[in-house]
Amino acid sequence: MSELDTVFGIHAVESLLTKDPEQIVSVKVMKGRDDKRLQRLVGAVQDASIVTEVVPRKILDDLVRGRHQGVVALVKLTPEKNENDLDALLDQLSEPPFLLVLDSVTDPHNLGACLRSADAAGVHALIVAKDKSAPLNSVAKNVASGAADHTPVVRVTNLARTLRSLQDRGVWISGAAGEAEQDIYQADFKGPCAIVMGAEGSGLRRLTREHCDQLIKIPMAGSVSSLNVSVATGVCLFEALRQRGSK
Repeated sequence: MSELDTVFGIHAVESLLTKDPEQIVSVKVMKGRDDKRLQRLVGAVQDASIVTEVVPRKILDDLVRGRHQGVVALVKLTPEKNENDLDALLDQLSEPPFLLVLDSVTDPHNLGACLRSADAAGVHALIVAKDKSAPLNSVAKNVASGAADHTPVVRVTNLARTLRSLQDRGVWISGAAGEAEQDIYQADFKGPCAIVMGAEGSGLRRLTREHCDQLIKIPMAGSVSSLNVSVATGVCLFEALRQRGSK
């Protein structure tokens, strides 16, 4: 088990089965659960010749923390992508890069939610630092609801150096900060761009902020001073998508 990870929930397992079935080692299904959607998934798993085991609910509850919906897939650990993979990805793009960067976001739930929004908005890659960043674990993957199989997560050694490298490629770096003078509806996201989101509370680190070409903010009309980082990420990404032309 130490060399395996888990993916759980019907949608997440379905997505992995469609995208990368060879990553799945086996699937455990809860005994006594016979709803049609789960049974269709079990049939598809068996058609793919993947080992399927019917087990009591307690075994699934012990395997994962979260709403597993009666199905848990044991999967091979996903190799992390790095700076070289990012360069290769950017080199093969046929359209202006659209990137999301998370600075010191340490909660896997927030990572998964940001990844889900990134996939929905058509982001080419999500970039995080190796240190002080949430792992792409089973919790993050489940919250991402299949997005981890479509949008690459690139973990880099030095975030500031990566931002400089992106700028050398002509990518415009926009950092989200509450004190920014320009809001997201005034900013231009139509060209090669990367949106950088900081941790809740502390926001962008000083060195990260210094490597941004501009700072942007979400206009706030109510009494709260900030949004959850995953909510704020979705707002920024979909304004960028609107400008770039939704597809």
